[in-house]
Amino acid sequence: MSTRSTDERDFRELTDTYRHELHLHCYRILGSLIDAEDAVQETLLAAWRGLDGFEGRSSLRTWLYRIATNRCLNALRDAGRRRPPEPVPPFDPPVPSRRGEMTWLQPYPDELLERVADSEPGPEARYTAREAIELAFVTGLQLLPPRQAAALVLRDVLCFPAGEVASMLGTTETAVKGILQRARASLDKHRGDTGHRPSPRERELTKRFADAFTAGDLDGVLALLTDDAWLAMPPAPHEYHGLEAIAGFLRVSMAVPAPEGFTMTPTRANNQPAFQCRHGGTPAGLMVLTLDRDRVRAVTRFLE
Repeated sequence: MSTRSTDERDFRELTDTYRHELHLHCYRILGSLIDAEDAVQETLLAAWRGLDGFEGRSSLRTWLYRIATNRCLNALRDAGRRRPPEPVPPFDPPVPSRRGEMTWLQPYPDELLERVADSEPGPEARYTAREAIELAFVTGLQLLPPRQAAALVLRDVLCFPAGEVASMLGTTETAVKGILQRARASLDKHRGDTGHRPSPRERELTKRFADAFTAGDLDGVLALLTDDAWLAMPPAPHEYHGLEAIAGFLRVSMAVPAPEGFTMTPTRANNQPAFQCRHGGTPAGLMVLTLDRDRVRAVTRFLE
């Protein structure tokens, strides 16, 4: 066996330890599973090519995170980043409350989260492991300027020291402090009040929701929503805020007969209850619920 192939095997053994957490890191910044996988592949390729230049002044993990973060920032700056086509519904939807910006947002399956090694949050952590993957958090990150999002994840979620964050981003510790202040304020505004945790009745609540939705029971669905609930459907930009707006959309969409019926199979994504949707045997996206005590506060229907 050649020295080069032996080195490559050793490199894979070293970096495989970090592959899954790097994937989650890239997903948080990019909001897309596909783009996150591309960023991880680029990160490992760049690390392999630059291995001779790694002087060990930081840990291998820190070095890989530096490469991955900058690959993500490059992807966000790329004007040619592929934009998912806007789906055309088989009905005429009512005017949305607004057109959202999160066309790249995709769910993160809990089965992938299980592959990320558990670690206790450091003393600098501002967000729990659960909060830092929920849709509200990831969506909030997508609305931040890229460097703010990267700094916040590196410092407040992963607890890298401020000096290492500054080095990763090619700036100073003083600049990082300013970036973090702006990022934290903006994220809190975007996320709103998301501090409530699902109640012990989660399974019952989500089952009632699925039963009402699959039966086309509009009143039953609305009865399970909070007054300020909202509905989003990435990659479609349409968002409906409040019971009246949601009712208007569901009334039209539920009137369209589903071929061979519509089914919802329980699963989980982003540490939240979710359903795999199917029209007969045809996949029809993933629906993720955000709960607030004993009600549903948000319904995110990923159409792809």
